[in-house]
Amino acid sequence: MTLRPEGLLPLGAAQLEYRMIGPPPGEAPTLVILHEGLGCVGLWDDFPDRLAAATGAGVFVHSRAGYGKSSPVPLPRPLSYMHDEALQVLPRLLEAIGFQRGILVGHSDGASIATIYAGSVQDHRIRGLALLAPHVFVEDGMLRTIGAAREAYENGDLKPRLARWHEHTDVAFYGWNRAWLDPAFRSWDITEALAFIRVPVLTVRGERDQYSSPRHVAAIVEECYCPVETVRLPEAMHAPHREAADATLQAIADFVNRLLRDHGEAKPAADAA
Repeated sequence: MTLRPEGLLPLGAAQLEYRMIGPPPGEAPTLVILHEGLGCVGLWDDFPDRLAAATGAGVFVHSRAGYGKSSPVPLPRPLSYMHDEALQVLPRLLEAIGFQRGILVGHSDGASIATIYAGSVQDHRIRGLALLAPHVFVEDGMLRTIGAAREAYENGDLKPRLARWHEHTDVAFYGWNRAWLDPAFRSWDITEALAFIRVPVLTVRGERDQYSSPRHVAAIVEECYCPVETVRLPEAMHAPHREAADATLQAIADFVNRLLRDHGEAKPAADAA
């Protein structure tokens, strides 16, 4: 299909909000951006545009079903929702946009989806993973922070703030929050997938991340057989692309440009600033 700069992508019964920045998949490598548990297209702001300019790659960013302007989903979400996105939705999405080669860039839940995909599907088109604030298992501190988010949503100002970005606000929030706080979710763990990743990995983590500890990056380094680069940002919390945007952009752009250069597809150095 021909991708307009933005619109709704039909995928099965769903319509997924998306933006396509830069060259389409048939003309250049594509960076596929996967958002966090409460994210969507709009919450990335101009970061995808800056990433396209810094790398020369096309950048495809979308809102998963239930988020942004995408179709809603029934609640409750299954506790397998990240595996479902990685193994059922993402392959169809890549096919629908004509993806030919590129890199998955995931934040939080999106980083988990990218990890599951790369560790489960040997897709030769994937050249690398850039994982922002990744999590690969459940910690007590994560659950406390997610519980506090529920309090802020139900009794504070979080709901109206999210309503600026999500047409189906309760679906977006409770689909994520109730899954994580379900007692059965305590056993969620995707570290087994790490050993099967066969492409280079970049992790970017804020050292003040309120959702997860450094143990997640340590597990990625320990369990992966592929090369893993780590970037620690002292002042950033759980959203390094917003809280330390320039440093995060530089880290991802350097990683992407190096991988593309290794495949003979890097943007000329004079244009990649």
